[in-house]
Amino acid sequence: MNQQDLTEYNVGQNLDDLSNLDPRGYGVCRILYEGARKLAGEPLSMHAARQLKKLVKKDDVVVIMTGFVLLPNKKAETDGMISTMIFARALAKAFEARPLIVCPENCVEPIRRLAPVIGLHLYETIPELLEYPISVGVMPFTKDASKAGAEADAIAKAVKPACLVTIEAAGGNELGVYHNAVGKNLTELEAKSDVLFEKYQALGVPTISIGDLGNEMGMGSLYDHLEKYIPGAKPGTCVCGCGKGIAARTKADTILTATVSDWGCYAMIAALAFLLEKPDIMADEALVRDVIVEGSRAGLVDMWGWSIPAVDGCDCDMIAEIAGLMRRTVISALSLKQKSAPWFERVLPLGFYQERTKGA
Repeated sequence: MNQQDLTEYNVGQNLDDLSNLDPRGYGVCRILYEGARKLAGEPLSMHAARQLKKLVKKDDVVVIMTGFVLLPNKKAETDGMISTMIFARALAKAFEARPLIVCPENCVEPIRRLAPVIGLHLYETIPELLEYPISVGVMPFTKDASKAGAEADAIAKAVKPACLVTIEAAGGNELGVYHNAVGKNLTELEAKSDVLFEKYQALGVPTISIGDLGNEMGMGSLYDHLEKYIPGAKPGTCVCGCGKGIAARTKADTILTATVSDWGCYAMIAALAFLLEKPDIMADEALVRDVIVEGSRAGLVDMWGWSIPAVDGCDCDMIAEIAGLMRRTVISALSLKQKSAPWFERVLPLGFYQERTKGA
């Protein structure tokens, strides 16, 4: 282990700790984190960022799946949608990549409204996305399970992405039933994009999934952990009566969990900024606020259903401050490399971190 290794480890841990702050105090984030951390063997944010750095190159398409439609208003929530736009900007700035957002129809108009806020040009066809730079694409995916296979085939034929990232995207269980956090059936409301996720996996596309409960696409990688510790995940314990629980069936290659899915995405972006030494790919607090406010005005709702600029019960200021702390953590680590070198020279020979990261 050298100074760079140790800094990467500790920056990643800082970002994970920030993304798993628990202002609600009910502890689910820490349950999820323990399971995901065992899979990754290192801080989750840095693990996911390493995959992006390895996989994505100039002009590559990155498919982002997002959009969780909620009862009773049948509108999409802010969580997932907000960080998807921030992530699309980061991909464009970091790699000159072409993000393609696949989502329920409910999310298309908010994305139209949010694209100019993040400085990207929006296109609604794949050929336009591939032709024009500084762009983001959006493609609604059907809510009709009988049409999902044909739509997935058409998209997969049109473009093979460098990777697929899901952020708070609704995921069906083993029976194809989609649930909210308390186990109610949302199947008629959600895009059946699991089919496209599995289609791309069969084609060898690497997958990264971000979630905060276990009912999100890709979280089936934690199924045994979810079944044991997450309310409603054990078969027969969801309130809808389907008998299979809320845990998603799809299994991502890389899992990132957080208190709020958006926070996990911000942590991944911050870790990527550190690895690439490109701090400008991170959004500052003002931009995060602007995206949340405009998303609310465009019809996205908080987890409680309120049409307010909030995400998962956390107000705009808290969300922006969390993202801002992540940004400052990375900028500080990058700027203090030389100044901190003498401390690393004293700490590393004592072996604490070598023991802690053994086998990672």
